[in-house]
Amino acid sequence: MAASPRSPVGLEVADVVRRFGESFLAAHGASLSREQRRVLACLAVCRTAALGGHLYQCDRCGHEHPAYNSCRDRHCPKCQALASERWLRARCAELLPVPYFHLVATIPEELNGLFLQNQRVLYDLLFHSVASSLLEVAADPRHLGARLGLLALLHTWSQTMLHHPHVHGIVPGGGLTVDGARWVGAAPDYLLPVQVLSRALRGRLLSGIRALHAEGELRFYGELEPLADPRTLSGHLEPLWHKEWVVYLKPPFDGPRKVLEYLARYTHRIAISNRRLVSIDGDQVAFRYRDRRHDDVLRTMRLPAHEFLRRFLLHVLPRRFVRIRSYGLLANRNRQENLARCREALGVVSAEAEAERANEPVRETWQQALKRLLGRDPLRCPACGIGRLRPVAALTPRARPPPTGRSSP
Repeated sequence: MAASPRSPVGLEVADVVRRFGESFLAAHGASLSREQRRVLACLAVCRTAALGGHLYQCDRCGHEHPAYNSCRDRHCPKCQALASERWLRARCAELLPVPYFHLVATIPEELNGLFLQNQRVLYDLLFHSVASSLLEVAADPRHLGARLGLLALLHTWSQTMLHHPHVHGIVPGGGLTVDGARWVGAAPDYLLPVQVLSRALRGRLLSGIRALHAEGELRFYGELEPLADPRTLSGHLEPLWHKEWVVYLKPPFDGPRKVLEYLARYTHRIAISNRRLVSIDGDQVAFRYRDRRHDDVLRTMRLPAHEFLRRFLLHVLPRRFVRIRSYGLLANRNRQENLARCREALGVVSAEAEAERANEPVRETWQQALKRLLGRDPLRCPACGIGRLRPVAALTPRARPPPTGRSSP
């Protein structure tokens, strides 16, 4: 029943897929992965009669309103808004009353092609390299001397949908001592030396690439084929050992919730939102983007539709690849236990405990969540504005739905 965010002219990425998907597949289908093909199929039928749904009727005026099923794919710009919102609320409930820091770790552009051809193993390596570097530097008594926590999210795109792998993270400003008995707080505006962190990441990731190559885990295609030779790969990596890698670690200007809200916009979709689309004119797709090199000035870019779809599909992740990960004190296995220890050390109680004491529900219903997100009751009749929509019939799918890729966020 949710209305998806829409551009001012009501365009969606799905419109581009429906209009140009067939010709795109005819021209480029041989180079697409099975997962990329599946994503195109999902977007083409999302919230259409092809997937079926339910017919709703107003209990006052009799107005009938069809609500078609979503494809539920994690790459779809209009699906899983509720899942994203619930993820945000759950993470906000876990925030500690300490300063938080926004982490951004980016690989050099010389590695982009290698990462694109080896997504599963190298994105995984990037996650572990960032996390292990952060946790090791923080545990060093010369720096913080504490066990940190990290919530990390993989981004693979720039504002213009080019391939740009980097990890965003949110890090509490402090951690527990090794025995877990005491909280070690960081300064409000400083957590760790970014140069040390950058060099630790550089060493781990480059060493990891060499190890994966030695184990036969990397693949090289096209212009990267020469890198299959170990000496050629070493020569390609050598300049990167002497380059300063970009690592950002600063307190968020508007507080940790703003960072979480930023991350939540990308937890269940990729690359571009429907809101950024401007027009489809002939075979050209226009969309808005922020020019990061010029003070975030809002600009418009026009691309041939096939190039638009090519860029969009660059960011389709391997099946079941987990793009939101937690480490250290925030690791999923022991998160609640560790957070309880942190709150005990800080002398505070959790948001859940406060809500339980006040006899308030912690989890919203989907109707409550949508009303808060949309600013209107999703079950109020759009015709008379008074009655309530009630389900009266199931709408049979007109086609077999594509398998979804929603197993991992």
